[in-house]
Amino acid sequence: LQLIKELKWISRVPMTIKKAKELVQSVEIAEIDELEKKSRAALKLDGYTWKEEIVNYAGIKQTWLIVLSQNRKESDLRQLEKQIKRAKNQAEKLLKELNKERFNSPELARYKLKSVNKKLKLFEIQEIHVSAEAENESKNTQAIYQIEGVINQKVSEIEILRKSAGKFILATNLVDDNKLDPSEILSNYKNQQCCERGFRFLKEPLFFADSFFVESPKRVETMLCLMSLSLLVYSLGQRQLRNQLKAAQVGIKSQVGKLTDRPTLRWIFQVFEGIHILTLNGTNQIVNLTEERNFILKNLPSSCQKYYLLS
Repeated sequence: LQLIKELKWISRVPMTIKKAKELVQSVEIAEIDELEKKSRAALKLDGYTWKEEIVNYAGIKQTWLIVLSQNRKESDLRQLEKQIKRAKNQAEKLLKELNKERFNSPELARYKLKSVNKKLKLFEIQEIHVSAEAENESKNTQAIYQIEGVINQKVSEIEILRKSAGKFILATNLVDDNKLDPSEILSNYKNQQCCERGFRFLKEPLFFADSFFVESPKRVETMLCLMSLSLLVYSLGQRQLRNQLKAAQVGIKSQVGKLTDRPTLRWIFQVFEGIHILTLNGTNQIVNLTEERNFILKNLPSSCQKYYLLS
């Protein structure tokens, strides 16, 4: 953060930071009225609520936006129930194993119980009592101890996880005169996903990026420039195609056969597979150019058409 303090940035706050954990667990996000819901829906931020906090972290004054996503909350709570069920099964299994063990002293039994509880996060095994029984061994009577316990749920730990469900924190150094509205912070952060998804396509095996090996720093920079340029053309083509489909209020079939006005350009390229130019008696004919493919081609920018031909 100190290295980039002169830049303007918006970033997700890692939940490993102590301050972030405290805010997520303690901050209560108020409900919003119907008018505010409509306003957020217009910004495509329906289902989100938030609260701002001014934080000084790493010597930098920041705005931390604690965001609650209703959809994510429901998903997190479902996952939490599954996690609780798995944790209970694990605790029951460990208790069963513990009941079978025999110890030479009560201290060893309790030490074993302590080590078992370290493996559990949402449950704990509480000692009921340690019983002793006599065992004959080489004419000597030696006391053998067995521990009995019961499984208890860690209510406070589970409640913390319930309160944290669906919440995440966004941070920005745009404060005071350059301060952004909470809706702008969230919108800009969500828009970053477009770039991330684009670079994910560069990592696809079909792109064959891993088949190039360059060692010289200049060649690495050149490869990066070419890939970024390819991504730019790809993104512009995808954006224009989606805008055209939206304006015409039509869609094309997706991979599962449903109509969509937001196809990926990668899928469009797959749709165009199998189109060939056939030359008969000096006359060029296009094979397999259906009405749907022709419609898509007309809506692509010329630069993207060239990109497809090159690819």
